[in-house]
Amino acid sequence: MKHFDFKKDILPHLAAIAIFLIVTIVFYSPVFLENKALPQHDIMQWKGSAQELEEFREQTGEEGLWTNSMFGGMPGYLINVEFSGELTKEIHKLISFYLPHPTGIILIAFISCYVMLLVFGVRSWLAVAGALTFGLTAFNIISIGAGHNSKVTAVAYMPLVLAGVHAAFTNRKWLGFVLTALGLALQLRVNHLQITYYLMIMVLVYGLFQLIQAIQEKKIADFAKTVGILVVAVIISLGANTGRLWTIMEYSPYSMRGKSELTSQGGGEKTGLEKDYAFQYSNGIMEPLVLFIPNFFGGSSQQDLGKNSNLEKALRKQGMSGQQLQQQVENAPAYWGDQPLTAPYYAGAIVVFLFVLSLFFLERKHTLWVMVLVGLSIVLSWGDNFQTFNYLIFDYLPGYNKFRSVTFVIIIAIVAMIISGFSGLEKLLSLDWNKETQKKFFIAMGITGGFALLAALFAGIGSYRGAIDARLASYPDWYLQALREDRASLLRVDAFRSLFFVVATAAVIWFVQLDKLKKSLGMGVIILLILIDMMGVSKRFLNSDSFVRESKADEFVATEADQRILKDQDPDYRVLNLMNPFNDAKTSYFHKSVGGYHGAKMRRYQDLIEREISPEVSEVIAGLQEGKFDFENADVLNMLNTKYFKAGESARAAIANPSANGNAWFVSEIIKVNNANEEIAAISTFDSKEEAVVDVSSFEVSEIVNDSTSKISLTSYAPNELVYQSSSNKAGLAVFSEIYYPEGWKATIDGEEVKILRANYVLRALEVPAGEHKIVFTFAPSSYRIGNTITWVFNVLLILSCLGYVGYAFVGKSKE
Repeated sequence: MKHFDFKKDILPHLAAIAIFLIVTIVFYSPVFLENKALPQHDIMQWKGSAQELEEFREQTGEEGLWTNSMFGGMPGYLINVEFSGELTKEIHKLISFYLPHPTGIILIAFISCYVMLLVFGVRSWLAVAGALTFGLTAFNIISIGAGHNSKVTAVAYMPLVLAGVHAAFTNRKWLGFVLTALGLALQLRVNHLQITYYLMIMVLVYGLFQLIQAIQEKKIADFAKTVGILVVAVIISLGANTGRLWTIMEYSPYSMRGKSELTSQGGGEKTGLEKDYAFQYSNGIMEPLVLFIPNFFGGSSQQDLGKNSNLEKALRKQGMSGQQLQQQVENAPAYWGDQPLTAPYYAGAIVVFLFVLSLFFLERKHTLWVMVLVGLSIVLSWGDNFQTFNYLIFDYLPGYNKFRSVTFVIIIAIVAMIISGFSGLEKLLSLDWNKETQKKFFIAMGITGGFALLAALFAGIGSYRGAIDARLASYPDWYLQALREDRASLLRVDAFRSLFFVVATAAVIWFVQLDKLKKSLGMGVIILLILIDMMGVSKRFLNSDSFVRESKADEFVATEADQRILKDQDPDYRVLNLMNPFNDAKTSYFHKSVGGYHGAKMRRYQDLIEREISPEVSEVIAGLQEGKFDFENADVLNMLNTKYFKAGESARAAIANPSANGNAWFVSEIIKVNNANEEIAAISTFDSKEEAVVDVSSFEVSEIVNDSTSKISLTSYAPNELVYQSSSNKAGLAVFSEIYYPEGWKATIDGEEVKILRANYVLRALEVPAGEHKIVFTFAPSSYRIGNTITWVFNVLLILSCLGYVGYAFVGKSKE
């Protein structure tokens, strides 16, 4: 029976985790030592959108599944729905050492990358260095600052999956099975499918090169066995997230990621996002150089240029001083690349140097797949700036057109360079320090260090004019000239900075190889250099000034306008915030909103926003500014039961709309159309109180007789159940100011299920018989109920697999 050697097998890993914990606490010291919080824009928006579902969960112990708090109503799957079968949630907390969110994310990234590098054969202390590089990369820190927590968490688990795949292909199949299943299950749980898609690209490229190698070595049978094991691991990870994936897949065709039914928008020809939207954020051809020199393109769209900058001197010369001067300098448009808004995804000068170094020392079978991934990642990140390739990929690569912000794909290059870079350094440290080795070493240093030196020396010859300058057209020439001089200075300083880290790291390696510096001490110095490098850049985007003393209660304080609206005791009505309504979910914290903030709103609702709601909002604003507006003309807003408009924060800014249609109403006439185009065209000119537009190619509807005495009202409201009482002398068509969604909603009249019709492009309608009736809408999708059970079963299998491997290792049958 084999026994673990504590000093050799346990202590290095405990030390590594201790380092990761210390670095995490130091980086987030305002949270741990000063009781501060990190305000995150997207998280603030999420809290607003999730409030109704959270309140319902607290009050009932149930999941709402549907929320009316955004865009008139939408499934809650992509907002805030919990699955009781997701035991991986507890594993996630354990790996993050129960640190408060989002501080634990970089700790997960550290541990995940550490495991990956160990599996790739990198010794413990070098794996620590690589893990620190990965966790502190600007990609992660910038994203955390913006509140993209799910994206960064998905990124944090990428190395764990790659570790499993590599272990399986290097004759450690059980370890590979467990790591792949666990890593992928944890990543899928955080629900950022764009990052999962990029992970899939990495695995497929790696697998393709493994297949080529297996063919060359005539080991197809072993390759097939390994793939089979990994397929089972993937099945378990998918099973462990069945409920979440099933509900999202069910919703996806009806979301903005699905097919448009309007032929003028390419309906019937394509699915996914429009190219202009998907490629809005695309790297310029030279922009990936920020991986090596962070301020190569000026840094962020708003960046502090510091004291004694050219801009500060120019502003002082013009007589500006005090707080106004400080604000101008601290929020200068330093970025001069092709994107409208960005910050540099710096990978680290040291890791870029090590990556180049690895290309000279690793075998081709270990570098080719990495080079393909780095090159592919960079080309894909060019997006709209390399249309020949990227439009082809967008149109024909399955699923790729579901995602936007293609700059995110650069994470593939970052992960690949870390794998190759630290594997290459591990290889170099095992080689004799002969002339051939030294020659390759100096070539690698010359390539990276030489480029940094040239960038610094020739920094003054660029134009330093970018896309963001279009917004500066009204600025005087002296301002623009000073700004462009500062942009050049930022490049020059950071180029020398990268040169320093390349030379310093090379020097450490040189002294270690000459036995003038112990390897342990040398690796310690490399860890220190990486910390200085990565934290130095990361602190530009997330520093002590980023944290505030602010409780959750203070984040959402009802304004006078909110308080006035909240006096209305009606169970269900909607509010439209006239100030940027479709990029705001804070309104949703207090009210059911016509607008919201989400990248996957319902496709038909987005059509309605573009074709009808936005023009009506413009008319409302124009009318209010003139002091007169006939709300009766806003038929679409009225049919959405927009009972209040918010035009500011004061009580007077809460404007009541007496023309809102209410929760439900009977119509006197049906306008029959035959397709989506006719449907949305008809609601441009109809009377929403008297007429209903129905697509008879999809829904059968009876003729109706006008009954002016008919009434219908909402008597009970919950996110997943709406109860109405109707009274009419004749059968008629009732229209409800609720968003139509065909999956999961059921309607009953006096307990008998009836078919839900779609009316007015986005609303629900029912044929209601004469008399008094109780009408109930319930949302209980089987995808959630059954999916949750399957999720639980596979979570148990996953945990048993992990425990089985741990037990197997400890009894000595396998020590990996």
